[in-house]
Amino acid sequence: MSKNKTQTRTVKRKKRKLRKRAYLIFIPILVVFLGVVGYGTYLYIKADTVLSNSYEEDEREKSDLRESAVDPTEDNVSVLIMGVDSSDVRDNAESARTDALMVATLNKEENSVKLVSIPRDTYVYISEVGYETKIAHAHAHGGTSATIDTVENLLDIPIDYYTKLNFEAFVDVVDAIDGINTEVPYELEEQNSKDEAGAIHLLPGEQELNGEEALALARTRKQDNDIERGKRQQEIIKAVVDKAISLDSVLKYDDIIEAIGSNMTTNMTFPEMRSFISYGTGGANLDFETITLEGSDYQPGSAYYWLLDDYALSETQSELKRHLDIADTNTASESEETSTTSGNPESAY
Repeated sequence: MSKNKTQTRTVKRKKRKLRKRAYLIFIPILVVFLGVVGYGTYLYIKADTVLSNSYEEDEREKSDLRESAVDPTEDNVSVLIMGVDSSDVRDNAESARTDALMVATLNKEENSVKLVSIPRDTYVYISEVGYETKIAHAHAHGGTSATIDTVENLLDIPIDYYTKLNFEAFVDVVDAIDGINTEVPYELEEQNSKDEAGAIHLLPGEQELNGEEALALARTRKQDNDIERGKRQQEIIKAVVDKAISLDSVLKYDDIIEAIGSNMTTNMTFPEMRSFISYGTGGANLDFETITLEGSDYQPGSAYYWLLDDYALSETQSELKRHLDIADTNTASESEETSTTSGNPESAY
């Protein structure tokens, strides 16, 4: 009888020990979980506050090329990215030129992004000045609205949203994610964001760059041209995106938010920005494609321009329209011309 009682006590003691061990294991798991939830809540509140301060009301309710306003949670949209050649040192935010100009189209169904780099010397008509000149001058003459109009006329697609960042934003974001790995094509010396000549010296090869070094690589074109410069900027943007959405950068989001929010203006509300998170976290791999506008050197006088190839431009316009799932008037026009020509052989001469 006493033997059975002893066995019962032993079993009960074992159960208590197991429960105690399970409890001890559960405590750190609970702490980590609550920490992650707490950090996520903190980030959400901070992002809402900081990024909402970057918002500036757009005079347009929608692009003139849209029949109705877009909803980024449902529609494919475009974003104009303006890297403005301004800084606190220069104090030229309103009159600055765009040192980098890109258009991103986002397709929800395909979970894909197409990023078009527009060379700063691209020869275009700017309605605000009434003549053709470098596209980088649009912002200097008419700010954000003039740049949007010029890009819409060039690519023949609606610009739904825009973000405008200065040099400090770029440097701070790269530093916030502890640098990026990218290829430096040749040895270079460049000024830094404070306009200090020769402050940055890089040797060729794949390497990790901090914010100032990445900016120098993005800006330089002393040994090549504007097209190669645009390609480098696209690769740098891809490197930043890849690093930012990696698990290694989760605990750095606080610094990323601060870096962007204090140096950016945009017509996107915080809920609209939040809708873009699905492109990086939707489970499927993000299809990220870069496009360069083809053309040739053009120098009618003392000024140098990049003259776009009309056929290649038309192809790019059609590709972006398909990605945005909007009607392609270029294809329709070509079909009509083909039909007219085939119906009347003499019209081909």
